[in-house]
Amino acid sequence: MIGILIVTHNQLGKVLIDSAEMLLGDMPESVVAISTDSEEPDKLREKIAREIRRVDRRDGVLIFTDMFGGSPCNIVCSFIEEGRTDVISSVNLPVLLKAVSSRKTMKLSELSECVEAYGKRSISLASGILKGKKRTQLSRCPFGVECG
Repeated sequence: MIGILIVTHNQLGKVLIDSAEMLLGDMPESVVAISTDSEEPDKLREKIAREIRRVDRRDGVLIFTDMFGGSPCNIVCSFIEEGRTDVISSVNLPVLLKAVSSRKTMKLSELSECVEAYGKRSISLASGILKGKKRTQLSRCPFGVECG
């Protein structure tokens, strides 16, 4: 099973996990959030490395951050290792739910691609939908894996 680590500013990651638990039930110990606030870069890097080891169940770790280019993302990108860790920026609740519910059946590379595609699809202009405009359909992710 792929571990999930959410690294964000403030308590965004924790709040996302709390929200996911309301919908899916308790999250296992392999889904963890940490905040980058008030941490010196070296201590934060050590904390991230420790949490990666904690959530890793030998199938790799998918790390989410709140925004590309932000401090959390810049720091965790140094942990990217093909087949072991990958990073997705701009975490939101639909993306987290998709990752948690799909992580048992995919390889890390498949899950990363699927979650990225799902994230792009999950953002909609509500007024356009209400006016009858069709959402862009994305029924399959790379690797032919169903993720919609």
